Amino acid sequence: MLSRSIRRGVVVAIALLIAAPLSALAQGDYRYPIVDRWVSTVVGTPSQIKAPLPPADSIPLRKRRVTVFPDRDMPEALWYDGKMLYTVALQKQDAAPVMFLIAGTGASHNGSKNLMMARAFYEQGYHVVSLSSPTWPNFVGSASSTGVPGHVFKDAEDLYRAMEVAWNDARGRRTATSYSLVGYSLGGLNAAFVAHLDSQRKTFDFERVLLINPPVNLYNSISLLDRMIKNIPGGEDNFDVFFNDVMRVFSDIYKREQDDVGFSDDFLVKVFQARQPKDEELAALIGLAFRMSSGSMIFTTDVITDYGFIKPKGYTIDMYESLTPYRQVAYRIGFTDFYHEFFYPFYADEYPGMSRDDFIETMGLSSITDFLREADNIFVMHNMDDVILAPGEINYFPAVFGDRAKIYPWGGHLGNMEYIENVAHMVGVFK
Repeated sequence: MLSRSIRRGVVVAIALLIAAPLSALAQGDYRYPIVDRWVSTVVGTPSQIKAPLPPADSIPLRKRRVTVFPDRDMPEALWYDGKMLYTVALQKQDAAPVMFLIAGTGASHNGSKNLMMARAFYEQGYHVVSLSSPTWPNFVGSASSTGVPGHVFKDAEDLYRAMEVAWNDARGRRTATSYSLVGYSLGGLNAAFVAHLDSQRKTFDFERVLLINPPVNLYNSISLLDRMIKNIPGGEDNFDVFFNDVMRVFSDIYKREQDDVGFSDDFLVKVFQARQPKDEELAALIGLAFRMSSGSMIFTTDVITDYGFIKPKGYTIDMYESLTPYRQVAYRIGFTDFYHEFFYPFYADEYPGMSRDDFIETMGLSSITDFLREADNIFVMHNMDDVILAPGEINYFPAVFGDRAKIYPWGGHLGNMEYIENVAHMVGVFK
């Protein structure tokens, strides 16, 4: 169970917040109530203090499929990922600005955070085009040029191509008056590199770009997330017991509610509500959710490239073969292991003479710092206590973005993303 002090603090803070007038929220101190970074990361924003937005069924959200690579032959085991999935919501009127959304690690185009942003920006008069993370298996299979996501420059090119294809597919008779872009978590890092690419190609000439809780360095953040697994009660040797226990809880929730609950967006909240984990298990739960989404990506990447990392090289998995044994292996592989044993060797030949450490450094914002410092159309929202940032990394944002960086005192990783004040700032960036 949560410690009594944390539970009491959450309840009292929510009560005070609900009782406070909106003018006090706007003028006073930051009032997001959950100050424990692990709890906020897992729990998110309580429903009573979420931004009031139109319900999803009140706007014309449509899930669509589009072919990005017409000549691509999909492996038999991934036959269902031949076309890229995305979500679109078009205004009734012809001419409107277009907002592109990029999901976070392992998250889909229609995950809860992308849908929240779609509702917010559609209400502001935008045509909305919502894209999955380059690490989501469907994107890996249908829209990644290499099949090996994580390379920030190549992912940007893949996303840029996906945006062009999706907008051309979705717009019908609609006209874009301008283009803007938002990404959260890894999607925020992706958005920075997409904006950098667009500064050269000028296809969209983004009016404004917002990065929400992005990592500074991809490797640093995935290392932190990998190490969270060590918080499993009994240590990593107890991974199978912890995994099976959490999945039993998740399965019970799914059977009871019949929700389309994704590992990346709602998984943590649902398990937290049902399981009420002890304080020391919160980090392990975050690490497990990351391991599950990264494991799915690693499996898809291995099948696409036939690299021989999980399945034997040259072996064909047919559409009727059970994937459970492969997933069991994938969930035990740390992303840092994948990085060193698969990702870096896969790309190393393109960077002769570059050390592994130098290669790691290029996969972060520091490689485009000069561009970000001068790009007055790019903004950042972040939290001082974000669990995916290494010590001191939060200082990068005010140092580089200046007053274009909004840093909240707490909120963990995306825990406050749906809070009324945060959503107001998110939308306000584009006004």
